[in-house]
Amino acid sequence: MKSRDCNEVFVKCINDYHVNDNISTPIENPYQESTYEHLCYAKGWIDTVQWHLEDIIRDPKIDPLEVVNIKREIDASNQARVNQVELIDDWFIGHFKDTTANSDARLNSESPAWIIDKLSILSLKKFHMAEQVNRTGVDEEHINNCTEKLYIISEQLDDLSLCFDELMDEISSGVKYMKVYRQVKMYNDPKLNPSLYANEK
Repeated sequence: MKSRDCNEVFVKCINDYHVNDNISTPIENPYQESTYEHLCYAKGWIDTVQWHLEDIIRDPKIDPLEVVNIKREIDASNQARVNQVELIDDWFIGHFKDTTANSDARLNSESPAWIIDKLSILSLKKFHMAEQVNRTGVDEEHINNCTEKLYIISEQLDDLSLCFDELMDEISSGVKYMKVYRQVKMYNDPKLNPSLYANEK
């Protein structure tokens, strides 16, 4: 499993979204269900829609009631993002189930899927910064600043891709091992968020 596999899926996903460039466009995942690519495409779609929700909610002319609705959409999207990351980690657990870790194997700071989460966001940043580099009607300073930022984002993406590939090799060879912690989003849980369970009384 290489970073280029998920990066290619993210690029396709982002391009597919921008055919209509509308947050209401339903996902049409082109990959076979339960595959690694299917899971990454779904992850990329969640991130891409949320990226645009975050843009919309910052419009200074937006109706305050619409802000509330979009904020709730973003909250739901954040939860969906976490759920999807955990599904991808489940895939990796299955993928490495027959791998034996060395007696001195080390634990990585992040699971594979949380690195993939960052690759997805960097792919989005790269796409949208490239849009700014190619934007018309702006001055040269804007183009130069965005070109520099695009270079940094591209370097980050390359570096993180290398880190992911090295982690895959290290897990495969038993040098490192996977350990997954399920995220606990307390604010979405009606039993843990005081603002939610207080209203049940």
